[in-house]
Amino acid sequence: MSAPLAERLRPQALGDIVGQKHLLAPGRPLRRIIESGSIPNMVFYGPSGVGKTTLASIIAKRTSRSLYKLNGTTASTADIREIIKRTETFAAPNGVLLYLDEIQYLNKKQQQTLLEFIENGSVTLIASTTENPYFYVYGAVLSRCTVFEFKQVGKGDILTAVGRAFGFLENEMHIKIETEGNACGVIASSCGGDVRKAMNAVELCVLASKTSGGKCTVAEDTARELTQRSSMKYDKDGDEHYDLLSAFQKSMRGSDADAGVYYLARLLEAGDLPSVCRRLLVCACEDVGLAYPQIIPVVKAAVDSALQVGMPEARIPLADAVILVCNAPKSNSAYIAVDAAAADIRAGKTGPVPRSLQNKHCDGDDSRKKGQFYKYPHDFQDHWVEQGYLPEDMRGTVYYRPGSNKTEQAYKNYWEKIKHKQ
Repeated sequence: MSAPLAERLRPQALGDIVGQKHLLAPGRPLRRIIESGSIPNMVFYGPSGVGKTTLASIIAKRTSRSLYKLNGTTASTADIREIIKRTETFAAPNGVLLYLDEIQYLNKKQQQTLLEFIENGSVTLIASTTENPYFYVYGAVLSRCTVFEFKQVGKGDILTAVGRAFGFLENEMHIKIETEGNACGVIASSCGGDVRKAMNAVELCVLASKTSGGKCTVAEDTARELTQRSSMKYDKDGDEHYDLLSAFQKSMRGSDADAGVYYLARLLEAGDLPSVCRRLLVCACEDVGLAYPQIIPVVKAAVDSALQVGMPEARIPLADAVILVCNAPKSNSAYIAVDAAAADIRAGKTGPVPRSLQNKHCDGDDSRKKGQFYKYPHDFQDHWVEQGYLPEDMRGTVYYRPGSNKTEQAYKNYWEKIKHKQ
């Protein structure tokens, strides 16, 4: 069985890699490091299909090092030690370059096995990960490596790769391949910045198209049908999950309804209804809050409706709620107040509850002033009476400061008027 097109067409030189110009354009630091031939230990961080494995292979070839590949999902400590043993043989005269894909799946002990050897230079490590290495890679390993971030490849660069793929298949299959309409653009737009996915989509499109008289025509509809969901790059346990949720909430907080419904749609297309509902409820309380307190039951009702009807209809009440949150006035005064109070409590400011507020119970014999002396506010004019509520040594502490919105200013003015009357 032949290898996938992405493997058969894997670039063999730096100039053949599409994208990653911030790393590999002439004069960029990583390009200069590779051209120097003195390769440090590195971590390549970025999404799948953007050239991390390809670049490691090119580096090994340029530096005449023996390339060994391991995958963190299947590699064992024994596998690592076996490769390290080869550094002492004639099998690796110019040294070993170990490419460790998905290093985040190695446990701490396995990663520690690498330390001695990458430090003394017997092995040059290039590790790759789709997750943030500062969260998932053992600190001692990370401190001995330089991190380079790879980015999703832009549509223009993907189009170049798609054209190259069709040309390669023409020569390989000895046929003429033509594309109708915007077939190339559809493939480039639908691969989610993943060159590997685009290459394999090209091959699928050719295999699924009719060939007659030595000519193959790839229709735009064929490309669209074969790539319609391939742009959904989403891992519920990975960075993409948290990036999308962060963008979703920050768009609502920033009052951008267009961005809010866009990220809502992306999350729903990925099937993440529970996370959408949770973030919506949090945003209503945290970012709108007291500026429009009625929004909390409204959003809760929308979420309940969405969970009751399920997808695809759930998108409708959720879109209502997102747009409402985006357009509502904003206040985080309650969020700031409770966090400030919690910070004081963690700092040890936990004086005794004032006697007047305690649950009614008997005074001890040593109490000089017996009685609770609680003043029931409803017995007084305007249902308010001045008395202390905070612990004695915290009197005068202010946690809540009204926002500038109409609702909170109305509350402020109301209570200032009442409190100044007495």
